[in-house]
Amino acid sequence: MIDTHCHVHDAKFDGDRERTIERAAAAGVSRLLTVGCDLADSARAVAIAKRFALSASAGIHPHEAKDAPADVAAAFAPLLEQSAVVAIGEIGLDYFYDHSPHDAQHRVLRAQLQLARDRRLPVIFHQRDAFDDFCAILREDFAPGMRGVVHCFTGNAEQARVLTGEFGLLLGIGGVITFGNATALREAVRAVGIDSIVLETDCPYLAPVPMRGKRNEPSFLPYVAAKVSDVLEATVAQIASATDRNATALFG
Repeated sequence: MIDTHCHVHDAKFDGDRERTIERAAAAGVSRLLTVGCDLADSARAVAIAKRFALSASAGIHPHEAKDAPADVAAAFAPLLEQSAVVAIGEIGLDYFYDHSPHDAQHRVLRAQLQLARDRRLPVIFHQRDAFDDFCAILREDFAPGMRGVVHCFTGNAEQARVLTGEFGLLLGIGGVITFGNATALREAVRAVGIDSIVLETDCPYLAPVPMRGKRNEPSFLPYVAAKVSDVLEATVAQIASATDRNATALFG
């Protein structure tokens, strides 16, 4: 299985990073994509990816938009030359916490969409409580032929259909699908089906049931796959095969 969104470069893994990656492999999670959230964090993600033969992404999270460099493309150019980097992200809009002003979030999102277009790289999106504005920007700046995934998707079936149908995006499904109150998310996964999703942990955050309360890690991904298999009435092997195929098509 492929964990399409993790943060194993995070300091929370400094004490046991190598063992964490070994546990993932033992659990059948053979590929990890560790995701950057600002310039310094992306540099760390790339360094860890190179050290452990992982994949990485580079981008500015909407929380960090207020501190983004004036010239995003120039700032990220050295990182994007690294072969470990397979995507721009995570980027997007977050109105839930509002750590950055909305105008800054919009500006930085558009700049990074331009960067993804110029570099012909797929995009890892973060969207929370900003669906209408997010879609409006995509309609202007997400050009035909661009590819991407909305990570940690927790929306409803209607939103899922818009993201997959109108924009051709994949949905990143993680530990939230195992939560008791995630009925709408499970309905959304049924609505779009296996060809529109990939699996992720978003570790060290959002550990799935039955690991709630623990630091999440890639070896927990099989719990997500098992729940998706229940939701879609397919075997875990079928879920793993299809989502790996989707991930490989997206990220290479």
